[in-house]
Amino acid sequence: MSELRGALVVLRPAGPGDVPALAAIRDTPEVRARWRGGDDLAAEVAADLADPGTHCLTVRALDRPDRVLGMIQWHAEEDPEYRHAGIDLFLDPSAHGRGLGTDAVRTLARHLVDDRGHHRLVIDPAADNAVAIRCYEKVGFRPVGVMRRYERGADGTWHDGLLMDLLAAELVR
Repeated sequence: MSELRGALVVLRPAGPGDVPALAAIRDTPEVRARWRGGDDLAAEVAADLADPGTHCLTVRALDRPDRVLGMIQWHAEEDPEYRHAGIDLFLDPSAHGRGLGTDAVRTLARHLVDDRGHHRLVIDPAADNAVAIRCYEKVGFRPVGVMRRYERGADGTWHDGLLMDLLAAELVR
């Protein structure tokens, strides 16, 4: 896959040269609070990029395509009985509130539906992440249910996640 263009963003396959920028974004307090990570975020990002089951793309603004603003990734369940794709992303806090996250999710969702033939997509934000949930709803994702004690937080306690899905016909283009 080459790049995907949205109304505000361009998504490009992430490579080794993107690791320092992505690790720096992952290290911001706002992103680390949701994505967490150990002492070597560069190694964690590099491992994500090397995972053959995960497709990682950098998020860049169309007006500044030279600057990495975050990463969006997807994976697919290919069993024909359960086939679907899942999405996850993080953005530099300096890019928040500009519609870039919504456009990144919409652009990737369109690719997964139109080009990859997925009829259903899933995403699973923290249940208390109202900003992310609203972003995904703008693209057409709907809450399915709360996954109780879904992920362990940085404080060591379990936190709820919200399972959301989108059917191809529900994609807000």
